[in-house]
Amino acid sequence: MEDPHDQGPGRAAALATELRATFGKLKRRLRAQADMGDLTPSQVSVILRLEADGAATTSSLARSEGMRPQSMAAVVAALETAGLVRGARDPNDGRQTLLSLTDECRTRMRDGRAARQDWLSRTIAVRLTPQEQDQLAAAIALVKRLIDD
Repeated sequence: MEDPHDQGPGRAAALATELRATFGKLKRRLRAQADMGDLTPSQVSVILRLEADGAATTSSLARSEGMRPQSMAAVVAALETAGLVRGARDPNDGRQTLLSLTDECRTRMRDGRAARQDWLSRTIAVRLTPQEQDQLAAAIALVKRLIDD
């Protein structure tokens, strides 16, 4: 792999590789700070979708996640068994069940986010000098430019 500091022709590709690897490691470190249990990526995705979009049916979740309804039913059943999701009759269509997050799930999510924020804040404060924190702020601004539409 090319050195990401080199000005050669493969610099952008090398930077992209380094950025993905670094952010992947950061994501894993943050995940370790607030364990939501042994949830699968599909289960986490459903929880985050219900948090963002509100109550939904199993079939609408399946469409949103690009899964077969039978596969989504298994994901939902596991979340219900874990006490993270509950179903209630749709007031507009009694044949349908609307799924939503339980209070326990919301509490675990809030606590997990607080733990990740605390770890990251403390790590930045302890490991980086004020000048390095300024450099990090500048780097964050550059990353935002990469992902903003």
